Amino acid sequence: MTSISQAHQGIAGVEQDVRRQHQTSHAPVAPGEIAVGVVIGRASEYFDFFTYGIASVLVFPSVFFPFLSPLDGILLAFTIFSFAFIARPIGTTLFMAIQRTWSRGTKLTAALFLLGTSTVCIAFLPANTTGGYKVIVILSLLRFLQGIALGGSWDGLPSLLSLNAPKEKRGWYAMLGQLGAPMGFLIAGSLFLFLNTQLSREDFLGWGWRYPFFVAFAINVVALFARLRLVVTEEYTQLLEEGQLEPIGIIEMFRAQGYNLFIGAFAALASYALFHIVTIFPLSWISLNRSQDINNVLIVQIVGAFVAVLATVASGVLADKFGRRNTLGTMAVLIGLFAIASPWLLGGGKVAQDAFLLIGFALLGLSYGQAAGTVTANFAKRFRYTGAALTSDFAWLFGAAFAPLVALGLSMRFGLGAVSIYLLSGAACTLLALRINRALETDRNKA
Repeated sequence: MTSISQAHQGIAGVEQDVRRQHQTSHAPVAPGEIAVGVVIGRASEYFDFFTYGIASVLVFPSVFFPFLSPLDGILLAFTIFSFAFIARPIGTTLFMAIQRTWSRGTKLTAALFLLGTSTVCIAFLPANTTGGYKVIVILSLLRFLQGIALGGSWDGLPSLLSLNAPKEKRGWYAMLGQLGAPMGFLIAGSLFLFLNTQLSREDFLGWGWRYPFFVAFAINVVALFARLRLVVTEEYTQLLEEGQLEPIGIIEMFRAQGYNLFIGAFAALASYALFHIVTIFPLSWISLNRSQDINNVLIVQIVGAFVAVLATVASGVLADKFGRRNTLGTMAVLIGLFAIASPWLLGGGKVAQDAFLLIGFALLGLSYGQAAGTVTANFAKRFRYTGAALTSDFAWLFGAAFAPLVALGLSMRFGLGAVSIYLLSGAACTLLALRINRALETDRNKA
């Protein structure tokens, strides 16, 4: 208990030091400065996210599940992959309580330490040469802890950015936090590509794959300080004390605005469903069918990540011109059309598969760029901090958690038409949720 108390005092001391540096000026934090913290924080989280996702296809079936067929090995890896998304709402609930009891700095430091530690511990797992279940259980536990940490790492910076952004630029600032996704994939994909091309297959599976998991810990340390220098400022604290960004209890949150949580989660469903269909799932499908070299797929996906960065930026321009809800609805329709063409593209030759990836990444950037802020703005300011976190958690859970598992399992059994159905269902849910949201907004305006 003494060590825990000392650790808490140390974190509190860091918070006080950082806060003193900002107390000389009480001017509002500039949106551009907040945006830097948002992008760095999200990119670090997505790097961890994609490092695990790519390894689920390229590494884990051979290293941890060698006693299974290649298909069953990837399906088991995808099952464990989903554990983090199941754990995220639990992590959000737990760490909101930690913040209420101690402080934002304590919460964020503990969450990122847990995220980095659970990620780097995966790198130390031995190969499962005996076919036992001990390593599989530990891997599952570490993945679950990653999800707990990801839920707890919510810093509220996107909410603060939304509150400080000019009204005519809200779409632009909303997309900045979403840039972390393609950037995270870009770094993770490039690192795996380099290791997979420079090392022999034996060295890559023996030790090379572990390196990205070590890198993740270092990136989390950098991200922690980049975010702490904002979340413990006097200005941020003042917003919380004024009731703008409170860590509301989960029960109170559901009672007051639970309907907004689910409308927000389903409004983003098309984007989140597409997320894994163009990043993780194609790696597994092409790897199992051996339709082209997996390194070529990674190269195209890295190019696609650049495309997604540009498309995400474009989404901010489109949202400010046509409205965030209209932009997200239009993208849902385009994702539906993409879903119909997916079996012919992914099931075709190399050119068709590359087109699937590049078009998919472009749509992902355009849709995901506005997926976070379209409906969460409906939360009363007091509930926006917790509401935005839980909305994201449920969107990941409903739309993305089981996407690789379902898409691969059904497509290998029934064909790629199953992928079309999956994406179409996501697009339909998005359009329905946006319609309900518009109706509720109209009723509030009448009232």
